[in-house]
Amino acid sequence: MRNRIAAVLLLVLAAACSKKEPDSAVAADSTEANTAKGAFSVTPQQQSRIHLVVATKSLFQPTIEVTGTVAFNGDRSTQVLSPVSGPVSRLFVEVGASVSRGTPLAAVASPDFAAAIANYRKTQATYRNLQRIADQDVELFKTDAIARRDVESAQVDAAAAAADRDAALEQLRSLGVNPASIADGSANAISATIRAPIGGVVVERNINPGQLLQAGSTPAFTIADLSTMWVLANVFEADLPSVRRGQLATVSSNSMPTPITGRVDYVAALVDPASRATSVRITVPNRNNSLKRDMYVKVSINSDLKRSGILVPAAAVLRDEQNLPFVFIETSPGRYSRRTVTVGAHVGQNYEIASGVTVGEKVVAEGALFLQFAESQ
Repeated sequence: MRNRIAAVLLLVLAAACSKKEPDSAVAADSTEANTAKGAFSVTPQQQSRIHLVVATKSLFQPTIEVTGTVAFNGDRSTQVLSPVSGPVSRLFVEVGASVSRGTPLAAVASPDFAAAIANYRKTQATYRNLQRIADQDVELFKTDAIARRDVESAQVDAAAAAADRDAALEQLRSLGVNPASIADGSANAISATIRAPIGGVVVERNINPGQLLQAGSTPAFTIADLSTMWVLANVFEADLPSVRRGQLATVSSNSMPTPITGRVDYVAALVDPASRATSVRITVPNRNNSLKRDMYVKVSINSDLKRSGILVPAAAVLRDEQNLPFVFIETSPGRYSRRTVTVGAHVGQNYEIASGVTVGEKVVAEGALFLQFAESQ
């Protein structure tokens, strides 16, 4: 009986040992497979093509690269509204014409304009008559021919007439009329003139001959000084602390032969709830009129605020199938592995690595494309 029990125990122990050995082998094979999958080797000849840099903390001034659109300089452009109602009788300028302040743009046949001229001429005649009477009363008072109150009453009437005349004159000026042309009789009693309120270039014409205009509401022209333009860039929240007024910015586009340098002059106080970006305005000189309204441009804002981080050459950062950035790290001499990273600011020919690489690790600076090809083999 004892011999039978001992035989059974020996069989159980043997089975247990035989089961344990394959599990250990499988685990070892799995570890080796995972290691092989995470890292790979290259030959010494291939390794000679690879240049490494050691990740270290550096003090730098970031460059924020964003996109933007071009707009007219709002301080040097305006939409011209018709000051009177009536049909357009004549156009004096076309789109692209350079104008100065006061240049005639269009003529409008307006009964309102004729009424304003008539009102001014009547108030002017009334003032001259009452002023003449007031002057005569002063002379009569000197000879005791009339009482003082009669002189004062005449002077009050003349002053009231002068106020009415000045009000009518200001109304004509608001309609774009030169008062001298009324005095010499050259003003047309039935035709008003739309004049340029600023100097610049006529970039839009929104009216045609015969079109009926409404005073103060019908946009007739747009005039802009094209010597400078605004670039409205969209800066995301992560980069916003590095952007402030006065910083230099470079604007470039495929249609521009050379980039243009401008300056940040405004950072909006609001964040767009849809894009989570803040509008930053940059004023740039418009050399050779190369910038056009609504043009899509690339903007590089050179921050003057220093910060610390890990910098690697731009050639070290690649993109995978999901467009995620990664770099290659040397795990041991001749062995490399891929590492997904978070890219921060662009600093000259380098990128900031916000996460994914620690100080002291060796990053492949040159030969990353070769390693990407070797990894896929």
